Amino acid sequence: MSMNPSQYDFDKFSNLRKHFLNFIELEKGLSLNTRLSYEFDLKRLAEFLQMNDIENYIQADKILLNDFLLYLSNLGLSASSRTRYISSLRVFYEFLILGNKIETNPTESLELPRRGKKLPITLSFPEIEKILFSPDTSTLAGIRDRAILELFYSCGLRVSELINLRSVNILIESAVVRVFGKGSKERLVPLGSHAAGWIVQYLENARPLFYKEGKSQDYIFLNQRGGKLSRMGIWKIVERYSKMSGIEKNVHPHTFRHSFATHLIEGGADLRAVQEMMGHSDISSTQIYTHIDRSFLQEVHKNFHPRSKF
Repeated sequence: MSMNPSQYDFDKFSNLRKHFLNFIELEKGLSLNTRLSYEFDLKRLAEFLQMNDIENYIQADKILLNDFLLYLSNLGLSASSRTRYISSLRVFYEFLILGNKIETNPTESLELPRRGKKLPITLSFPEIEKILFSPDTSTLAGIRDRAILELFYSCGLRVSELINLRSVNILIESAVVRVFGKGSKERLVPLGSHAAGWIVQYLENARPLFYKEGKSQDYIFLNQRGGKLSRMGIWKIVERYSKMSGIEKNVHPHTFRHSFATHLIEGGADLRAVQEMMGHSDISSTQIYTHIDRSFLQEVHKNFHPRSKF
């Protein structure tokens, strides 16, 4: 006999999500980053379900979850990112089975996306500038958002690296940012003058008004309640300003990272230097940006190589 989902209407999105996250943290002993990844994936699923008038996770079936994966694909998420979502959802729905919330796992027959060699989306410099100039810097949130966008493009940071930046990590006088990347590996990334200027303005004029004693700690970027900005908060900031700029590409925080690396290589930067700034352990991860820029290299060869026209 199948269960009636309506009997679990009291289990709203946040309630079930909270129980699941506590379970994986306490029972499974998973890392904080893994917990945050699950939380991010489940929040995005909740938003999609709410858009489709679904009241909780339990009411989602295979058809809806397939539609969710299609939705992610249309947003521009890579096959590897969508595969991660499937992995997260499988663990979550197994948890619901263990808790007798559902009888069958709707993710069991979901097909893993095929991983192609699709190159990441990048922005041109004029497109970057449109986004950078979008925030209304007469407001506190606008100053903060401008500083975030400038820092993304100046340093090519991952979202997790940006939201975890603390006051001691920004060395304005030395013009560097001290970043802790994957595996807590530390690196120093040069800080451009434009980004430095907006960070100083944010720290002096906006952050003190966001700050809440006992809540903000020394995290640099805060939300309007005084807490550390979340991954979802950063995604929404980037999405909002890219739409305001009239850019039709699927822009997300990692797009700034891809653009950062591509523009460096366009300008003639050494591949090893870009690898160091990106925090890639293997240079093969950095070499993808040389493929993105193939047309630029062909143009240089055509214009400057003495035998290009023979």
